[in-house]
Amino acid sequence: MDTIRRILELLGGYKWLTALSFVLAFAQMGLGLVVPRVIQLTINNALLGGRPGLLVTYGLALLGVAAVRFAVGVGRRLASGKVSLAIEYDLRNRMWAHLLRQPFAYFDRWPTGQLMSRAMSDIQNVRMFLGYGLVFFVTNIVMMAAIAVILVIMDWRLALLSLTFLPFLLLVTLRFSRRLNPILKDVQQRIADVTATAEENVVGSRIVRIFAREDDELARFSDRSYRVFEASVAAARTRAVYIPLIAFIPNLAVAFLLYYGGRQVVDGGLSLGALVAFYSYLMMLVSPARVIGWLTGLAQRAIASGERVYEILDAPLEMHEKPDARPLRGVGPAKGTTSAPETGADLSSSPLGAVDFDGVWFSYGDRPVLRGVTLSLPAGRTVALVGHTGCGKTTLTNLVPRFYDPGEGSVRVDGQDVRDLQLADLRRHIGVVTQDPFLFSTSIAENIRFGKPDASEEEVRAAARTAQADDFIEALPDAYETVVGERGFTLSGGQRQRIAIARALVMDPRILILDDATSSVDAETESRIRTALREVMRGRTTFIIAHRPSTISLAEEVVVLDRGRIEEQGSHERLMAAGGLYAQMFGDAERHGCCLDDAGDDETTDAAGAAVGGVA
Repeated sequence: MDTIRRILELLGGYKWLTALSFVLAFAQMGLGLVVPRVIQLTINNALLGGRPGLLVTYGLALLGVAAVRFAVGVGRRLASGKVSLAIEYDLRNRMWAHLLRQPFAYFDRWPTGQLMSRAMSDIQNVRMFLGYGLVFFVTNIVMMAAIAVILVIMDWRLALLSLTFLPFLLLVTLRFSRRLNPILKDVQQRIADVTATAEENVVGSRIVRIFAREDDELARFSDRSYRVFEASVAAARTRAVYIPLIAFIPNLAVAFLLYYGGRQVVDGGLSLGALVAFYSYLMMLVSPARVIGWLTGLAQRAIASGERVYEILDAPLEMHEKPDARPLRGVGPAKGTTSAPETGADLSSSPLGAVDFDGVWFSYGDRPVLRGVTLSLPAGRTVALVGHTGCGKTTLTNLVPRFYDPGEGSVRVDGQDVRDLQLADLRRHIGVVTQDPFLFSTSIAENIRFGKPDASEEEVRAAARTAQADDFIEALPDAYETVVGERGFTLSGGQRQRIAIARALVMDPRILILDDATSSVDAETESRIRTALREVMRGRTTFIIAHRPSTISLAEEVVVLDRGRIEEQGSHERLMAAGGLYAQMFGDAERHGCCLDDAGDDETTDAAGAAVGGVA
């Protein structure tokens, strides 16, 4: 009952349109109730009364009623449709707004297909009920009651005999609802599973083909589809039994009416016109009775879908922005300095980019990844994070823009705990480039401008030149207006990576996070990008998640992580001289020509990074 109450509350923002829908629906119903009475008068007065001239009058009356019903019906459908579509629009936007405020950890637990199914088909089921089912349900109930009253007024004995089917009809309908509801809920869940599987296969289509797993994936998809088929057959079987029964019960009343009513006409106790009108009203009563089964199923689907929608909307925001959260502000310039020496700009409130990790612990579920990490980076410092797969490199950097919150300890930027800062403002000062960047299905210029929507054309081009992307972009047919296709797969990995670097640079961030941003480019381009990045990183706090030895040359300091703890820290030369873990990893990588971590990246398999796609 709580779900249906919450679904009905969605109409609250459209009270007048909803009221208009009901008024027009009742008007349409009332006009329909006039028709049998006109038929009765036509038979008794025009045909049996010997006044054929009245046929034109009554015919025109019926035509007029039909015309008005048509106009009212059009208005009702327009009003109902506008309400339902507006609610669908609002509900879907509410869901996406809620999802966009959830942290990465939330999406680690939810398959994309499940979320898509709830945002599309489930919300559509709610819309169908509110736009059509609710109005039909209420007007049909009122119509059945009104017809019952009319029948009693016309002939109470015949009415009682004809209406004995109603209690049985209600009993069967309620039983039908109780049996169908859990089946429909199961169908919706299985459809979501199919959607999730289909989404995975579309996104991972290249991997499926590379490993020749088409048959296996088809079998997996077929299995999920068959489970939907089984549940849908169970629902169809239930409908097959109950809906014909719901339609059959009123026909018993019609049989009684024709027998006993016909005898009354023969005996002179009832006019032929009254019997025809009585029959017409009874048929009008049968029609809502037949529709009740469909409306009940529609309502049950809406309830099942509503529960799935509100499961998303009711999920607590695991990462809250405090009511008194403030923008990121600098701690002021160095002692004795009031402005930037190059430009003379006031530095008293500009973020500088100093980052401090103080006793940071973090776990994915019950699996600890960071264990008491303490690390301080002065503003403008460049550090390379090195370690084996799963040591916590990406996780550590994900805490800076607050993609995740630490379980214990704190992360501070310019001395301010990131949990006390406005999220949007914090992330405006942090540029992120992931190892496997994500591009949107739009133009290259729009992808670069995603980091700064108001960036000028010159700013976009300048960022692209710094990222060594301008040459290949200009060589494309439409240059910067070239549409890259879904996820940017029309470009090479190196091209996507350079666009992602440009996207981060156009923000002019105080903090840069580079997850081996040159891993997908050739040696010549890598050298050019490294040269450009040296200039870009000057004055910015930069984290480099280093997978290859060549990347470390960009860093002033190396931090070696092992099993979630800082194992070593210092310059490349000092750590090599120490002969510890770093020296061993670096030597192995140089000898075998492999990555420092022997794998690529750490514990999240870049799920988080792929979601960000190189944008802060």
